[in-house]
Amino acid sequence: MEIVILENSDAVAIEGAARIRRLLEDKPDAVLGLATGSTPLAMYRRLVADFRQGLVSFTGVTTFNLDEYVGLRADDPQSYSGYMSRELFDHIDIDRGRTHLPLCEPGTDPATVGPCYEESIREAGGIDLQVLGVGQNGHIGFNEPASSLGSRTRVKTLTPETLHSNSRYFDDPAEQPELAVTMGIATIRSASRVMLLATGSRKAAAVRQLVEGPVSAMWPATALQLHERVAVLIDNEAAAGLERRDYYDWVNRKQRQLLLRYGES
Repeated sequence: MEIVILENSDAVAIEGAARIRRLLEDKPDAVLGLATGSTPLAMYRRLVADFRQGLVSFTGVTTFNLDEYVGLRADDPQSYSGYMSRELFDHIDIDRGRTHLPLCEPGTDPATVGPCYEESIREAGGIDLQVLGVGQNGHIGFNEPASSLGSRTRVKTLTPETLHSNSRYFDDPAEQPELAVTMGIATIRSASRVMLLATGSRKAAAVRQLVEGPVSAMWPATALQLHERVAVLIDNEAAAGLERRDYYDWVNRKQRQLLLRYGES
């Protein structure tokens, strides 16, 4: 696990966008797994600015989002489909036919969505880079505490803590869905690479568990310890609970020296 501790949330966004740009330079037809929520917003805005400056193109890119609420239409502004359009897709040159979310619109049987989504990911050749945030309770995607570490895309019931955290996105609490379709933990771990972003003091406890805690279904993000290529990009506030902060900084300096000398492997 690569632990990169940066000064602030802006630096996390800059570093995350730079890593995506480098991937697309090497593989213009890469498959990206994307996340929503507040954490990746600054990174998406950086990528939009990079696109407008001619620094990156998304014409060959395929995307799969982590999750979507059950019962919201794709054109609902409170859906994650709406979020992705507003914050990224409407502002870049991506082929919208290559963008995918696990939609479960009204009238759709939720049990059918997960297997179809898994098949679409397989048909695309798998995910090259999965972008993640982490919830205060350690969830990744909507894999809440006690989720199976071997899970695949399926319906999950959201915890009261997650509902409270996400309630700020809904004008009417009665309209907030309590179910979502989410990639499973095994689906996330099947990506070739994972890049997790976390900023702010509210994420410090989850980051500490993710990096230094035991692997446990009660902290789903800890399953990433079992992945071969995970980059954790965090700011100083999110890193505040780490016991081995000095060591991670030292390792990062050494890794950057190798990168400058030999390039990224």
